[in-house]
Amino acid sequence: MSASETTSIPGTRAQAPASPPSRLRHILSLDDFERAAERYLPKPVFAYVSGGVEDNVSREGNRAQFERWRFVPRILRGVGKRSQKTVLLGKEYDHPFGIAPIGIAALYAYRGDLVLARAAKASGIPMAMSGSSLIRMEDVAAEAPDAWFQAYVTGEGKTIREVVGRAADAGFGTLVLTVDVPASGNRENNVRAGFSTPLRPSPSLAWQGISHPGWLFGTFLKTIARHGMPHFENNYGRRGAPILSSSVLRDFSDRGNLDWRHLELIRGIWKGRLVVKGVLHPDDARRAIEHGADAIGVSNHGGRQLDHVVSPLAVLPDIVAACGEVPVIFDSGIRRGTDVLKALALGARFVMLGRPFGYAASIGGEEGVRHAIRILATEVDRDMAMLGLRDLSEISGDFLRPA
Repeated sequence: MSASETTSIPGTRAQAPASPPSRLRHILSLDDFERAAERYLPKPVFAYVSGGVEDNVSREGNRAQFERWRFVPRILRGVGKRSQKTVLLGKEYDHPFGIAPIGIAALYAYRGDLVLARAAKASGIPMAMSGSSLIRMEDVAAEAPDAWFQAYVTGEGKTIREVVGRAADAGFGTLVLTVDVPASGNRENNVRAGFSTPLRPSPSLAWQGISHPGWLFGTFLKTIARHGMPHFENNYGRRGAPILSSSVLRDFSDRGNLDWRHLELIRGIWKGRLVVKGVLHPDDARRAIEHGADAIGVSNHGGRQLDHVVSPLAVLPDIVAACGEVPVIFDSGIRRGTDVLKALALGARFVMLGRPFGYAASIGGEEGVRHAIRILATEVDRDMAMLGLRDLSEISGDFLRPA
């Protein structure tokens, strides 16, 4: 296939190859990536990516909420020149979705954060780099200047200034402040599967590596041989602890003192665009806007923090109403083009999803992520046609009815 043969999705850059590499041709949906990643990744690593907390009620509830709505299509609307292009925070993107922050992506995909950033850049969508990452933020910003940086910060002013200043110096224009992690979630599934923070070598962990040679040689040993032992690189203004260090727990547990004063501090020193992510109550959305948020992220952390918490889709309309003209970004549970359009119909300006792109990076690298983006973009395009949408600005709650 020549380089000029590209997918034709109306209103997009159409840069992706017309068909994926042969090893990815059996992947037809985002859920297919999860099934493939479960076979490819060691059990503890897959559990880290896939799991929620405690009984997984929140994680499963995120998906169940989408079943509460059905579409009401319109006909004869002349949708032949439909477009997915979306403007968010002053930038135009080719699709109404982006890559959400994914922690320690370089553990389950070789150079994972860079892979995600490159694929997002090539596909005309945003990628938010996780502060809980094993690759320096400067390296990602150098390759993808339009990437966002997602920060976990403590309630300590000096550390906040260091992290925020470092992100600005690296060249990031959008800061995502995650505010729903005052304590670590109770991820029992990780413990049962053998994943721990910090990672602790054991015969079971060694066997999982040996029995998954693709990951062992293609990601883990390749990383150590070329880049040394992975460290948490971006929690502070300096390099953090290695993934095997006992100090990792300390680095990730000191967030309980974060309050509105710290948001005010961040807004005062961050000159770029500011997204406050992890909002589930309209009053918190209003207050975040009063403190200078440029966008509100409606999210329950993919069901990875508090179990039995409300699904973001259930509260999305109330938060949209509270935000006025300030854009709302939705995440948690998106897997299909229909999911994207339901969230937009309920008032979201944009959606983000993480796990599926992490799975795609693990089994297919940058090609895998671009294939995942293409699958979702194609679904959105087809669904727009079926619904009678020429442009995403036309979608509203009139296209939905309760199931």
